[in-house]
Amino acid sequence: MGNETYFMGIDIGTFSSKGVITDAAGNVVARAQTAHGMENPAPGYYEQDAEEVWWHDFCVLSKELLKNSGIGPEKIKAVGASTLGSDCLPVDEHCRPLRKAILYGIDARCMDEIDELTKYYGEERTRELFGRPMISGDVAAKILWVKNHEPEIYKNTYKFLTGSSYMAAKLTGNYVIDRFLGIASFRPFYRADGSVIEEMCEPVCRPDQLAKGQIVTELAGTVTKKAAEETGLLEGTPVITGTGDSSAESISTGVLSPGDLMVQFGSSLFFFCCTDHLVKDDRVRGNNFLIPGTFSVAAGTNNGGTLQNWYRDQILETCVEEEKRTGENAFSLMMEGIDKIAPGSDGLITLPYFAGERTPINDPKARGMVFGLNLNHTKKHLYRSVLEGIGYGVGQHLDVFHENGLFPERILAAGGGTKNLVWMQMIADITGIPVVIARETAGASYGDALMAAIGVGHYKDFQALRDVIALETTLTPDEKAHEAYKPYRKMFDRLYEKNKEDMHLLYQMQKK
Repeated sequence: MGNETYFMGIDIGTFSSKGVITDAAGNVVARAQTAHGMENPAPGYYEQDAEEVWWHDFCVLSKELLKNSGIGPEKIKAVGASTLGSDCLPVDEHCRPLRKAILYGIDARCMDEIDELTKYYGEERTRELFGRPMISGDVAAKILWVKNHEPEIYKNTYKFLTGSSYMAAKLTGNYVIDRFLGIASFRPFYRADGSVIEEMCEPVCRPDQLAKGQIVTELAGTVTKKAAEETGLLEGTPVITGTGDSSAESISTGVLSPGDLMVQFGSSLFFFCCTDHLVKDDRVRGNNFLIPGTFSVAAGTNNGGTLQNWYRDQILETCVEEEKRTGENAFSLMMEGIDKIAPGSDGLITLPYFAGERTPINDPKARGMVFGLNLNHTKKHLYRSVLEGIGYGVGQHLDVFHENGLFPERILAAGGGTKNLVWMQMIADITGIPVVIARETAGASYGDALMAAIGVGHYKDFQALRDVIALETTLTPDEKAHEAYKPYRKMFDRLYEKNKEDMHLLYQMQKK
């Protein structure tokens, strides 16, 4: 097949979209990126325009990749796309969005619907169906929100899609969903084989309003004439089913067998730990995994890069001015001197719950907190403290894994946060296990391209990717720093427990 064989992967993220073309050996030969926004029309509401953001970005990146690489579209043998997971997008029979997409777990507008469905099923039955209490990432509650609040849109909905299903439909005209994502995000509507459990749909939607579930690497179809005109791809190019951004990213880092753990340091944090059995724990999400025959523990926080953006814009805005003046990246400027501050930020602890929190506390009413301030603290202390706070959250997840008999020996780190090696060293020091970064950091788009190659038989299966994905940087824990962090980590846990009642009261006061 030689150099005439290439694969394209494109991922639509929270604040940016990325695309790559890989060659027959799995090397990235072209890459492109474009930025976009996320709308926050009301507290707890987060949306994006599927047509103007998701599809627009895919078309822009596809054309840019082909143009800049000089690779003819006939040489692209398959395409894979991923997007934000657990979104709710109602479309009509022509795949036209009927409203802006309601985003993943960060959008918590459906809390009343969660209560409604929990009451409908009963608490015990809810735990059986969902493997835990319902959370804001459950698409069933988001669909019910549309039904309750936007009845006209609900009535006119042909399909309720998540992001990757929308991309596959725009490219091929077929409505499919990765069966892993279907089970993980659309509980309790799908069986393990991807078929819809019709009787379970009754309180929320019709069975025919859901996409067909299939394995992530199965073909959704081929690029239609209309999609070819808009993307620059060749009509008839195979397109795989695709998946959520975090699961695609986990593949790109080497999460291929039980025991492998990825932590994605993006706008939020996302965790995938591959297992050989189903884990049931209310604090996280035990699912099947997109690799046939395996399971996973999935978890996700609301606060990562989004919170760092807030610190940049509100606390360290001089770094933004400096970036404009000198061209040096604002985030690099924000890190200057951070490594000189001792572990624990000289007695400062930040609960990073500025947008509520998903796992492991699963509390959308949680609020951010800065504890221990004194007159010697600086803006840099504040920033180091929030980076450590996010790290303490990683440690909490590892505790949950350990309690369930899972003992990952390393963190396979992914996402934009991996560029910040000082922060990655903090993560290693807080958790006490090495942080490993792959050589190729394109992330989910790289995973998309690799899975597209599996989809058309270029690679035999997922295990064949072990010879393709190279691990490059290893940050080992500093034992002295690890010991220094332990009392701060314990205090971090206690601060939430002792203050959550007042956090919830604040939430109710703001809601009025």
